[in-house]
Amino acid sequence: MAKCFISALLLLVSMAVYAVPSPDRWSYWDKVDATSQVVVDHSLWQSFLDRYVKLSESSEMYMVEYGRVKKADKELLGRYLTTLAGQDPRKLNRNEQLAYWINLYNALTVNLILDYYPVKSITKLGKGWFRMGPWRDELITIAGKKISLHDIEHRILRPIWNNPRIHYALNCASIGCPDLMPEIYQSQKIDEQLETAARHFINQKKGASFVSGRLVLSNIFDWYEDDFVDEDGVMKELKIFAGDRLQKQLENYQGRISYRYNWKLNEYRP
Repeated sequence: MAKCFISALLLLVSMAVYAVPSPDRWSYWDKVDATSQVVVDHSLWQSFLDRYVKLSESSEMYMVEYGRVKKADKELLGRYLTTLAGQDPRKLNRNEQLAYWINLYNALTVNLILDYYPVKSITKLGKGWFRMGPWRDELITIAGKKISLHDIEHRILRPIWNNPRIHYALNCASIGCPDLMPEIYQSQKIDEQLETAARHFINQKKGASFVSGRLVLSNIFDWYEDDFVDEDGVMKELKIFAGDRLQKQLENYQGRISYRYNWKLNEYRP
């Protein structure tokens, strides 16, 4: 009886943790200098990506060689985060802000994994008695405010930009998550990069696939369904970015949809 109670309690806690919060606009960050020509230097992050993000031929996913990261490169990653912490993104133009927050989110996530590596899943990290992920842990201070991954995603990016394609750019260090792309996000071409990330994810098996005739999607399309506000919602989004094969399979599909997600660490092992 006690075991059943504990199992039920853990299930409820898990459901609460993975329930996607609604966007909660943090007005402090909703400021912009439209005339700003400042370009934030993300070159240290690009150097890290060049060294440690690899395309797995077997899975066709970009993954991270966490186990091969040298101490000096970990220190450079820390220096990059310190540089971003010294920047006030409110003084940037809107596209530069978007690139700033996406790069920051992804770099913070990788840095967090390296702090605790080896680890099987990011869900094993986090403060508190029930450790179901580090998303609400305050990881960095910017412009006098302590910031968590939750803040960046749900209180800044989602409500301020209101662009569902941001979901394809954020990487949570998990196989089921959209890949950590091998190129930094840059303000001058960020729209193109978001579209590339969308096309890459949707045409992967983890994004959208057919299993025994049934459409199976990433849980991202379930969790964030309300973010896809177009008339036809998620299905319209899929058709915009689907390649020829997936496009044919989606055409006139009226069946049920299943969802899946893999929280295992996105670690590249040659």
